[in-house]
Amino acid sequence: MLRLIETSNTNMKYPLIKPKYYISLFKEIASFIIKPAIGEKSEKSIKLKIYDIIGLFVLKFICLIPVILFFALVYDPENIQGVSMAKRFSPLVLLLIVGFILPFLEEVAFRLSLVFKPVYLAATLGVLTYYIMTKLVFHTKMSAIDDSFYLRLGVSILTMIVTYPIVSISAVKSRLAEFWSNNFRYIYYIICVVFAWLHISKYELNMTNILLLPILTMPQLMSALIYGYVRVKFGFQYPLLFHISNNVIAFSISTLIATDMIYY
Repeated sequence: MLRLIETSNTNMKYPLIKPKYYISLFKEIASFIIKPAIGEKSEKSIKLKIYDIIGLFVLKFICLIPVILFFALVYDPENIQGVSMAKRFSPLVLLLIVGFILPFLEEVAFRLSLVFKPVYLAATLGVLTYYIMTKLVFHTKMSAIDDSFYLRLGVSILTMIVTYPIVSISAVKSRLAEFWSNNFRYIYYIICVVFAWLHISKYELNMTNILLLPILTMPQLMSALIYGYVRVKFGFQYPLLFHISNNVIAFSISTLIATDMIYY
């Protein structure tokens, strides 16, 4: 009996070196992606959740190998967004924006409200308003502090302030909660696809890039599927940590080898 307990503790202590752990983790997330649903949060310890995040990072890299090879051998479009930001900001400021600010905004916009609460939805709508005001109204950059910045920011904050009390009305809150529960599968899929396809803005919008949209945005789609799973099962701070770590690692590698990287 003592030996069995020691073996079990060893397995829990070093899961990242065991193939069975990755197989089990893959089955868990594949099951969620095939049939996403809002359920009870995972009862795993913080340590095991961190293990799972690292394990999912490894699985994502393995699954993306064909896409990486496609970029390396077949077609490697210029990341015009990355080039533009590199020209406008110093490496330290760029790290702050790409590694921390943008992941936070994207997680609030696309993952926070996967679990419905009035305050979550208000925050999400506020950030999405900033996106819309920036891209569709003023046709400028998310990080641009220009003449329109304070207007964009003000309208976004106003959206949050107005939305929260409306969504918090008992009848509205009840209907939205029911809608989220009944339609979570579609909400999850739509958010993942929108998140991924918005990243086509990194590239020039020519016919080739548009036709290759599913391949060019496959890294972002896979990230969205994983982040959404982590959000629902572990809580908001974990996909945020995952996203930040992913971007910081990508930025660090791109800086070290002085080549363009795709942030997702």
